[in-house]
Amino acid sequence: MKKKFSLLAILTVLAFTGFAQKEKNTAAPAAAKAAFEKAFPGSTKIKWGKEKADYEVNFSLQGKEMSAVYDGKGILKETEEDIKIQALPAVTVDYIKQHYKGAAIKEAAKITKPDGTINFEAEVNKKDLIFKADGTFIKEEKDED
Repeated sequence: MKKKFSLLAILTVLAFTGFAQKEKNTAAPAAAKAAFEKAFPGSTKIKWGKEKADYEVNFSLQGKEMSAVYDGKGILKETEEDIKIQALPAVTVDYIKQHYKGAAIKEAAKITKPDGTINFEAEVNKKDLIFKADGTFIKEEKDED
C-alpha cells in the first residue's frame, strides 16, 4: 500500500509540476514570443517568465545557456549568455576580491543590449554585480533566481 501511495504522490507532483511549467511558458504576450522565435530560431528548453514589467525567456541555443528580456510589445531589451567565470575581465575579478573579500563567484554572464553595449554579470553572495565591458563596476542587484 505504501508503494502505491508513494507512486501516486510522485505522479501527482509531476502532473502539477508539468502544469505549472506550461502556465509559466504561456505568460508572455504573442508579440514577445514572435520576436523571440524570429531572433533565436532553433532554440530549445524554452521557458518564459515575468521579470518586473517585462518578460524573460530562458533557452538553449547551439549548446549555450541564454536568456532574453522582451517588453510586452516584443521589443528586445537585452540578451544574456552564461559564460565561464574565467571569462570575466580581470578588473572585474579584482574588484570582487577587493570589495567582497572571501566571497566566491557562483555564476557569470555576458549581457548584450540591443545597441551592442556589453556588460558582465557576476553572482556573488546571492547578488548580481553588473560591470561595464572594461570591468568598471556599475551596480549591485538582488539575484532574481
